[in-house]
This record gives sequence, C-alpha cells and structure tokens, in this order.
Amino acid sequence: MLKTPKALTVAGSDSGGGAGIQADLKTFQELGAYGMSVITAVTAQNTLGVQGIHPVPVEMIMKQLNSIEEDLRPEALKTGMLFSAEIIEAVSHHIRKYEWKNVVVDPVMIAKGGANLLRRDAVEALKKQLIPLASILTPNIPEAEQLTGRSISTKQDREDAAKFLHDLGAGMIVIKGGHLSHDKAPVDLFYDGEKMHELEGRRIDTPQTHGTGCTFAAAIAAELALGKTPFHAVKTAKTFIQEAISHPLHIGSGHGPTNHWAYRRNQA
Repeated sequence: MLKTPKALTVAGSDSGGGAGIQADLKTFQELGAYGMSVITAVTAQNTLGVQGIHPVPVEMIMKQLNSIEEDLRPEALKTGMLFSAEIIEAVSHHIRKYEWKNVVVDPVMIAKGGANLLRRDAVEALKKQLIPLASILTPNIPEAEQLTGRSISTKQDREDAAKFLHDLGAGMIVIKGGHLSHDKAPVDLFYDGEKMHELEGRRIDTPQTHGTGCTFAAAIAAELALGKTPFHAVKTAKTFIQEAISHPLHIGSGHGPTNHWAYRRNQA
C-alpha cells in the first residue's frame, strides 16, 4: 500500500479564504499532499483588511497538536500566524517533543493591510524557540529586517541577513524579494547553509496578492512531504506562487487572493 504524504499547517484561520490555513490546505491539495490543520487564531478578515483577531486558548492548541501526533503524524509541517509568545512556546515544545521533521517556518508578522499578526513581545520567542527548529525559514524583506534588526536593500544585505538567520539556528533560509520594488524582477535568495542561490521570478503589477507568503511556504511543505529535496521544493513553490499570481481570480475590492488552482491547470 502506498503511503499518503501528510502535511500539517499550524496557523490562523482567514475568514476570507485567501491566506492562513485556508490557503495552506488548498495548496497542499493542489500539490498532492493530505492536508491537516492546527488553528492558532480565528480572524475576521477580507480583502480590505483584518477586522478582528481571536487567539485560540493555548490548551486547545496543544490538544490539536497531540491529536495529530497520536493518529496522523505529518511528513512535513509549516507554521504561519502564531500571534503570541505563549502560542509560539507551546508549538515549539510539541515540535521538539514529537521530533517532527521538515518544519517550514513562515514568520507571519504583518497582514497585507498593515494589521499586526504577531505581538511585539512574541518576536523574541520566535527567534529563540521556533527558528532553531526550522528546516526552512521563509521571511519576506520586512520580516527579515525585523528578525535581524538590519535594513535590507542590496544583494549583500540579503546575504548577510540569511547568514544571520542561519546563525539563529534555521537550517535553510529563503528571503523573498518581492518587497524590493526597485528590482525589475523579484529575486528570492535561497541559502542552504553553504551556498547562496538566486531564484528570479517575473514581477506582476497586481493587487491580487493576499496570502502569497502562506501559499509559498505551504507549497514548500507539501513538496517536502512528498519527499522532494529542499531546493526542488523551493523551486516548485516559486513556480506555484508565480502561476497563482499570474492568473488572478479578481475576488474582493482590496488585496485579492491568489489563484491556488492555476499551477495544476497550467501543468496539465
């Protein structure tokens, strides 16, 4: 009997369906991994912004994690919105306890509309507790700046930031380049702990980008669950999100969601 690859998302719920666990589960499904979720917070949000955040009690988060381990041990997992230091510490504890592998950490801090998705006091917990458990860490430029305390505008800045984050304990780092608008093409920097690799994409002028970070990290986790190498997983995730942005759904009046089925349809 063939083993079905299972991928777990530990993240917040997006009522608008474009980011968070909804985006993650869609991505897992599209890439052939069975998706599971541990919900850390419930948000009221749409393409116009975040109207409310209600964190799930830590005890309930731990029960969800325990349930997954007891019956549905994942081949890979990704973390997204964790919101507080207490939640980060609980999730990190269980990852260590269960020795879960292929951990993709998306350090979600700020929503597209500007809402804070991570409390200020939780940043240190993220750096000390969770990042050292990351097989692959996937910050965008603003997140990498917050984590390193450094301004990032040049190629050398990105390389220095990647080395800094690796020194914090992350196995591999992808610093996404989409926020550097002066670059003609968005270039993601992938650092495997030894070599720097540049993955160039195609810049698209569109507001339909809600959930891009969640989707990118989820695609990496799905590919790792399928047994792919980290570099292959990152390259596939890059193509997946490029297709998702290139074929917008035009939903909502603000930052609309990406198209999670575009990759599969264009691969057919």
